[in-house]
Amino acid sequence: MKSLVNNKKVAGNALLVCLLATAIVGIILGAYLTLIKAQTQSVARSQVWNTTVSLIEAGMEEALAHLNAHGETNLACDGWQLSGTKYVQQPRAVGDGFYVVSIENWFAGTNSTPIIESRAFTTPPVLVASAEGLIPFVADAGGNNPFVTGGKIARGVRAQTTRNSLFSKGLVAKGQIDLKGNNIQTDSFDSLDPAHRGIDGGYDPSKHKDNGDVATDSVLTNSISIGNADIYGKVSTGPKGTVSIGNGSVGNQAWHDAGNRGVQTGYAADDMNVAFPPASVPFAGGGYATAPEISTNGVSVYNGGNYRISSISLASKQKLVINGDVSIWVPNGFSMTGQAEIDIAPTGKLTIYTGAASSVGGNGVLNATTDASRCQIIGLPGCTSLAFGGNAGYIGTIYAPNADFSVSGGGTSSGSGTSYDFVGAAITKTVTMNGHFNFHYDEALRFRGPSRGFIVTSWNEMDPSDVRNVPVAGTTTTTTQILR
Repeated sequence: MKSLVNNKKVAGNALLVCLLATAIVGIILGAYLTLIKAQTQSVARSQVWNTTVSLIEAGMEEALAHLNAHGETNLACDGWQLSGTKYVQQPRAVGDGFYVVSIENWFAGTNSTPIIESRAFTTPPVLVASAEGLIPFVADAGGNNPFVTGGKIARGVRAQTTRNSLFSKGLVAKGQIDLKGNNIQTDSFDSLDPAHRGIDGGYDPSKHKDNGDVATDSVLTNSISIGNADIYGKVSTGPKGTVSIGNGSVGNQAWHDAGNRGVQTGYAADDMNVAFPPASVPFAGGGYATAPEISTNGVSVYNGGNYRISSISLASKQKLVINGDVSIWVPNGFSMTGQAEIDIAPTGKLTIYTGAASSVGGNGVLNATTDASRCQIIGLPGCTSLAFGGNAGYIGTIYAPNADFSVSGGGTSSGSGTSYDFVGAAITKTVTMNGHFNFHYDEALRFRGPSRGFIVTSWNEMDPSDVRNVPVAGTTTTTTQILR
């Protein structure tokens, strides 16, 4: 029996199946190409957007470098000019873009908190610029899009800065801190604030504050041993370092007033991580004078200048009188015993660079200025120990990152009759306190003391309308105009 097959019908069915398969493959291929295109545009968009970050950072770094070089004198130098309330640098071209950076909220001195505005403008590549409707922030290159100015991608950051003070805390060590004895106390005051200082600008126990912080970089168990000490402030260790405490107390004024013992919640942390570089003598290459002769009554008067003295040993009733700005380098260290003393006159300022183990005893250093920034002991790498004892009173700072700092007994004031012992701030390798030696941190050292430059404390994206309008150095031109 013969079977008749309709060849035309079979051929039509085959063609229909082929066309359907081709259509499906075409749809899949089109979807895939669309995905690839979107991914390519997305990558290009991210690259362009991120390009502005490098320009913003370049502007920020230039502004910080300028602040660190001239932030305490005058910003109107090195090409920076005052425009309105802002100091502005000329636009800096980088590749296909440029940045404009400005500094405001600045004034000559040590306690300004400048604001840096860094704006970046970069030309988008053809791939991105042609993606009309697919990449929103360049779709309105004619001016409707807030992120586009004059055909360039525009982005800005506003950063708050502050002076990075060396003495931002009171009692600081690289290693362990041990507060022995039954009468150890740390607190603070502010010699720049009449409400928290004495009549003479010094420490007044009736006006003290509770920022007498104790901190260490140590990561060991018992990095800080409080014992029975009273800490009017906070304690900090390195990561995973611990604090031990006996019958002592750590906290704010209210915590102490209530008679609480132990550590107040939120007043202990393990986030301390600060580098303390070795100190050096700025005039070690020469340019120092011969030390004045000691008179028959044991007094040596310094009226100003730089000095190199192999070692200093004051005993009995010997005395150094500092009338001017004096720096003394003692490579082999110094010591004070008996009733010896160093007197800093109201017009005086003393910096001692010690290169070996040293000790302050006798009547100590009597600082008539009551300004801790006008008396400094700086321990060079060879200074591995620094001891305070007897009736040694001290108003000043210590920076001796290689020295084991030991304090015993109790000091006296520079004539006011107030027993305030150590007034100022200290940074050493380790700390051991005994007896009834009290420590009073002068918060003014955050501004009066040595600075490690300005640092950024906050970083915020600017509003697009703010990015468009920044004055250019020496003119009233805006960025919108200079882009044309």
